[in-house]
Amino acid sequence: MTFAVAAEAYGRFMGRWSEPLAVRSEPHLGLAPGQRALDVGSGPGALTAVLVAALGAGAVTAVDPSPPFVEALRARLPGVTVQRASAEALPFPDATYDLTAAQLVVHFLTDPVRGLAEMRRVTRPGGRVVTTVWDHAGGGGPLALFWRAVSDLDPAARGESDLPGTREGHLVELAGSAGLVDVQPFSVTVARTFVDAEEWWEPFTLGVGPAGAHVARLDGVARATLRDRCRQLLPPAPFTLEATAWGAVGRV
Repeated sequence: MTFAVAAEAYGRFMGRWSEPLAVRSEPHLGLAPGQRALDVGSGPGALTAVLVAALGAGAVTAVDPSPPFVEALRARLPGVTVQRASAEALPFPDATYDLTAAQLVVHFLTDPVRGLAEMRRVTRPGGRVVTTVWDHAGGGGPLALFWRAVSDLDPAARGESDLPGTREGHLVELAGSAGLVDVQPFSVTVARTFVDAEEWWEPFTLGVGPAGAHVARLDGVARATLRDRCRQLLPPAPFTLEATAWGAVGRV
């Protein structure tokens, strides 16, 4: 698994889902004028852009461990403070932000509770920590059909359904273990329309995330077999698919 890929590749693979997710998640952020916000694991800036639109670039900080994403975000949103850092070791003093948010991040952390505890630490008393993760465990995420096809061809292959936070209610449990209080769950569903199966499939060949890594490991014949199985499972073109993310809002 890697996110050391070009921002454009990530955008074609997951940005088509993460950008509408960021917009649909905004009501759960509790944004208000005068706040300072931190976007943890920002990627190329899907959620960062929503924060900037509401609060202004000078009020927003973003961190990500991937150098290509950091560089791309600096170019995309001038005025935002962007640093390379991991969620488990945020380079900020205690109680710096009114809101700390992490979209599609917690399930990839080496230590999710530590990462959430760091988000709590840098958030002021009374502030919010808001996280979202795709419903991989329940089969409601945007990659569900892909992993179903993989399993059909290789039942021993591991997907993303066992990652932290991907089952209903688990983000709330993790947030509570990290010391957040009054943690409330929410869910967000987004939709994306595809012209044909090739538009849907092509980004899986770009090497992004666990799905991209799986495709990259396959030889040409196995890759074509997987592509064809995905096409069998997809609806007739053009088609619209939905994806659901679990969310949690906690207070410091």
